[in-house]
Parts: sequence; C-alpha cells; structure tokens
Amino acid sequence: MNDNIVLIDNPRPHVRRITMNRPEKRNSLIHPLRGAVLDALAEADQDDDVKVSIVCGAGPSFSAGYDLSGGNEGYELPFYTPGGEGQWPRHVTEGWMSIWDLAKPVIAQVHGYCLAGGSELATGCDLVYMAEDAKMGYPAVRFGVPDMHFHSWFMGMRKAMEMMLTGDYVSGIEAVEKGWANAAYPEDELADAVLDIAERISQVPTELLQMNKRVVHRQMEHMGMRAGIRAGTELCALGTHTQAMADFVGSIQKKGLTTTLSERDSKFGDYRTSH
Repeated sequence: MNDNIVLIDNPRPHVRRITMNRPEKRNSLIHPLRGAVLDALAEADQDDDVKVSIVCGAGPSFSAGYDLSGGNEGYELPFYTPGGEGQWPRHVTEGWMSIWDLAKPVIAQVHGYCLAGGSELATGCDLVYMAEDAKMGYPAVRFGVPDMHFHSWFMGMRKAMEMMLTGDYVSGIEAVEKGWANAAYPEDELADAVLDIAERISQVPTELLQMNKRVVHRQMEHMGMRAGIRAGTELCALGTHTQAMADFVGSIQKKGLTTTLSERDSKFGDYRTSH
C-alpha cells in the first residue's frame, strides 16, 4: 500500500489537515485508508501543538464510500472488533464514533461525492463544511441496509425517511438547511473557509475546547444517539441476508462492479448515470 495514502500538513498555526489520498478511486474507504485516517487523528489529538484537525479528500470527491471492488483483499481490519454476526457494521460505526471520543475537535471538509461510508466518516466529525454542489447520500439503500443510521438524528424524520427509501442525495446547500452540515461554500472557496474556521477555533484554550466538545456529545448520547446507532447495526446485519443483497453480489460477480452500479442507479438517473 502507498505510504502516502493520507497526506498530512499543518496549513495554519495549531491546525492539522489530513487528506485522504486515493483520488483515482474517489477516496474509497479500504481498510488501510480508514486506519490511516483514524491513526492520524489520534496522533494529532496527542500533539500539544494541535488544537483542531481537518479531514478532507484529494481529487474530485471527499469519499464515495466503502470499496466494493475487492480493494480490501489481503488487508486486515485496522482495529479489533469482536466477531460474529454484524461484525462489519459494529466495526465501522465504532471507528467513526471514536472521533467523538477524541479530545480535540475534528472538521470534515466535504466536496464532490460524500456517499455511504464517506457520509459516516463526515458524520463522526464534530463540524461539517461542504461545497455547495457536493452530494451527500447513501445509495447503498438500493441493495442493502446502512451501517450507521445517523440520518434521523441530523436530517429530521421526514427527510431521513425519504433518503432511506430512495437512496437520493442532498446537496451541500440542502445538507445545511436540514442540519447535517454547518455551512456550504462555492467549492473554490471551501478550503480557505474551513481554514479560517479552524483558525478561529484554535484561539480558544485547548482545555476549554475539549470540555465544550464533550458538552455537546454528552447531550446527544443522553438523548440516545449513540445507542441508536449501535442498535442499527443489527438491522444492517439482517440486511445482508436479503435476496436483494444476494442479487447485488451475484451481479457484481457476473457483470463487474461498474456495470452493476450503473444498472442499480440507471432507473434513478443519478450518481454514475447522471453524466
């Protein structure tokens, strides 16, 4: 695996930026990339000079989600999760929710596609800023059940239901209107806007950032968000046993991933079939 699967720099004082670097694969989340992102965030959390981290993606997209093309072959899970039925959704949700447990705030800088696992990663971050024309969605509901059921908490019941029943995406502008993202900017202004916000955050004493981040997360946990997301992994596990999932996997084996995804989305006229 390329040692530069993530790029790390410090673009402003006390600001760490972690760039997912698989642009040719729309930063699809293979095991080494997921592990590298979480490891880099943990390293930044332990660095006394860092007050806030940014996660973003190189190339045309933040992340198009989990790799379905066999890219994980030969790689182990990046951290241990107890086995048994539902190990995968428990594993990935534990990883993304671990960002909540970091002491310092993490910002997701989202452009292009932010789909499925990519939307889970961004949701696990403390703040989300998007390009106006970015696309956040979970098209995998067209063949299965999501791993991380965040939509009802951030989008409201009606929009969450629509997204879960159609797999349609929302733009950066609509994601802000619904409450999933903080703000949206033209894509060519996004990076500078995020750096300005990160620099503003960095003016607050570190110990206060840590406690005030926890203030918000503790309230969400007391309302049941974390328990709800964990409970949802059981529905994801059940979804792997449906005929729809069997048909989808069989189509990949027979026709290949690109053709299968195009056939899945052609009736909706979006994602791969919209261009």
